[in-house]
Amino acid sequence: MEQFSDLIKNRRSMRKFTEEELTQEEVVALLKAALMSPTSKRSNGWQFIAVDDKETLGKLSHCKEMGASFLADAALAIVVMADPLASDVWIEDAAIASIMIQLQAEDLGLGSCWVQVRERFTAAGMPSGEYVHEVLEIPLQLQVVSIVAVGHKGMERKPFNEDHLQWEKVHINKYGGK
Repeated sequence: MEQFSDLIKNRRSMRKFTEEELTQEEVVALLKAALMSPTSKRSNGWQFIAVDDKETLGKLSHCKEMGASFLADAALAIVVMADPLASDVWIEDAAIASIMIQLQAEDLGLGSCWVQVRERFTAAGMPSGEYVHEVLEIPLQLQVVSIVAVGHKGMERKPFNEDHLQWEKVHINKYGGK
């Protein structure tokens, strides 16, 4: 990585992956990024499941009615969970860990995409979190926030175009302040 700003511009959601597997070093780097992510009061209420088994990835690809099918073709899925009893900001902590995984993936030249699980449903109407709990045998106290799909990029995406930044959404000192 040259600069962090380049990493931010180049990280784009990737829903198409090659069949190439990840190296053990790449997987370890992704998990280290998750484990080093900041948490409120260093509560570390998150936990992660790294899934590279193709059959399990296929099952996880059905965790939502739409927006998860690409999990079947990912080399790795990292399920991001948290314990609501460990911190009152467990959702935020898990979300931060999710984006840290995505930034690390981009830094490694890999593609990634966030799959929202919390507050989503399968095609049959089952809560997505409940579905993932069953597939992965997750203890009841842990809540699934997201699944981050990771793999070698199966297509090219242009970096984020800064001409499209919505500066009108930025306010100085007060709402509407310029």
